[in-house]
Amino acid sequence: MIVSDERVARFVSESLGFGLCPPYVSLGIERDGKIIAGVLFNHFEGADIHFTAAGKGWTPEFMRAVGDYVFGSLECQRMTSITESETVAKLAERLGGKREGCLRNHFGYGRNGIIVGVLKSEFRWCRVQR
Repeated sequence: MIVSDERVARFVSESLGFGLCPPYVSLGIERDGKIIAGVLFNHFEGADIHFTAAGKGWTPEFMRAVGDYVFGSLECQRMTSITESETVAKLAERLGGKREGCLRNHFGYGRNGIIVGVLKSEFRWCRVQR
């Protein structure tokens, strides 16, 4: 079941090992009363929104819900992930994203941020006209 509540934010935050500050919107997957995966969206800038993700068990239904929100409801042209987690960067690439660069020391000394951009035209589960 797809859910959008504070449990998703707590799950993503705990999974990544750092706190995430509102404002944000969350979408998650709940199984047997437990959150198993989630995405937090923040830094909405009109054409772009940032996302942070964690968990496993991503379904096509969930991916379509992400696309409907970002590219349908918000009418963004892209979504951006800045992460130090190789796992999150690879997830963003599986969504259709491309690595766009590195933010040196973004997460602290020696902890670089990987920038992955997912364009509307590249998002694999997009139901919104491209």
